[in-house]
Amino acid sequence: MNTLLSPGKTIGILGGGQLGRMMALAARAMGYRIAVLEPKPDSPTAQIADVAIEAPYDDRKAAQQLAEHCDVLTYEFENIDSDTASFLEETMNLPQGSSLLYTTQHRLREKQAIQAAGVDVSPYRPVDSLNALEAALQDVGCPAVLKTCQGGYDGKGQVVIDEKTDIKKAFDELAEQTEDLVLEAWIPFEKEISVIVTRSTTGEITTFPVGENIHKNNVLHQTIVPAAISSTTEQMALDKAYKVAEKLELVGTLAVEMFVVDEETVYVNELAPRPHNSGHYTIEACETSQFEQHIRAICGWPLGSTELLKPVVMTNILGQDVPYVMDHLEGFAQGHIHLYGKQEAKTGRKMGHWTVLDSEKSKAVEKTSAVWNA
Repeated sequence: MNTLLSPGKTIGILGGGQLGRMMALAARAMGYRIAVLEPKPDSPTAQIADVAIEAPYDDRKAAQQLAEHCDVLTYEFENIDSDTASFLEETMNLPQGSSLLYTTQHRLREKQAIQAAGVDVSPYRPVDSLNALEAALQDVGCPAVLKTCQGGYDGKGQVVIDEKTDIKKAFDELAEQTEDLVLEAWIPFEKEISVIVTRSTTGEITTFPVGENIHKNNVLHQTIVPAAISSTTEQMALDKAYKVAEKLELVGTLAVEMFVVDEETVYVNELAPRPHNSGHYTIEACETSQFEQHIRAICGWPLGSTELLKPVVMTNILGQDVPYVMDHLEGFAQGHIHLYGKQEAKTGRKMGHWTVLDSEKSKAVEKTSAVWNA
């Protein structure tokens, strides 16, 4: 039986980064108060929260303190150890549960869960020794990508292996970080796409329009919507996201990242059990943003429309981009600038994003390029 969390109650957010900040902004617009647990002082979420607790994520006393302030708990940061997640589930109202975290924070478990949903992933093999890696390469082929099963993001925790690679060196480099590794086949994809899917406490499911993702240096640079894919491929991507959400009994928001090999072949690459960078475009371009939809889902509200209002290009603003953006505000002001309130603009660090809309996708792309590459 669904229980609606009424406005005026407090939503606790585990993690104080930009995703938590945008969740909090959406929740505030819906009448909720905010509490946050984050190790670093003056985090983006803490800047707009009613209560900010500075402590490590695995601090049980701090978690108990958070429980005293909040009526429902969510997270913007999924790399929480399973014991802590189970503790939080037992002591607080955590609609997303700990099972989803347990699955998605480990690449092998994640791939097995995706396959159990009847959805294709790229060929892979578990690796726990140099001999296992050599055998896996025989099965999967070369080139391939060796990855840690936990902790990797934005290209970290992985090594591309080709005919020239020193296999022992590649194995030793990652084995120093963790015992669990996985070898994935190199997929000669045409495009990278993603679907943001949301499932509420009532079981209602919605999917957002498919985003086409462009990466630079293993970090998302732009998301363009609608994606330049056929209607067949689009429906295939939406169906896959829906199947995964149902199988995992998702509550909240899940990003499903995929490789498009051709019109008939789409592999799911990774899952992120929270709002996602590639869904930021929804704030201005959709009837309901991914952040409002997430809050609706965990609070038992009916889910909102995900209709795309206009074609859109979302571009990440990294630390090295901030001076350029500030020096060219007249151009950037033609779109929507979001800055996250982070204190230090480090190279490669996500400091904000910029969204440009137009009635025609080609014009949104042109407007973006004219300012970004001026």
